[in-house]
Amino acid sequence: MNQPSRFWDRIAERYSKRPIADEEAYQKKLQVTREYLRPDMEVLEFGCGTGSTAFSHAPYVNHIQAIDISSKMIEIAQRKTDAKNVENVAFERSAIDEFSVPDQAFDAVLGLSILHLLENKEDVISKVHEMLKPGGVFVTSTACLGDTMKFFKVVAPIGEFLGLMPLVKVFT
Repeated sequence: MNQPSRFWDRIAERYSKRPIADEEAYQKKLQVTREYLRPDMEVLEFGCGTGSTAFSHAPYVNHIQAIDISSKMIEIAQRKTDAKNVENVAFERSAIDEFSVPDQAFDAVLGLSILHLLENKEDVISKVHEMLKPGGVFVTSTACLGDTMKFFKVVAPIGEFLGLMPLVKVFT
């Protein structure tokens, strides 16, 4: 977890100040996700970044546990929590593969814009399945860069090696 967390720690403040690249698509993602949420739900969001998505969903669920590998991202999320006075979202620095909860702990798990950044998505999906209560839902979306940016398969490993970007898996 060292190298990826260092990358995200380094860019956290800049990342938090950038506007969402495609606001319309982001709002659509929030809307689609909310169709799965209910007021009594216990939710986990992994790869939560600075917490914006967790805050957007907080009014629609009982509680959100949000985790990220970057301590700097979590610090920013916590500052937002304090400023917004949101009481049903808790942030914790943890990677999904290190996060420990009893089986069937969550009604929903959100992994938005994250699977392409993981070393082994199959292991993570299996872990998420164990975390979900019967009838629970895993909501995910992933950039499929291989469809539009075929050159990225060559560029991504170089950028990762140089510390300019995190691990990025290219999906189609």
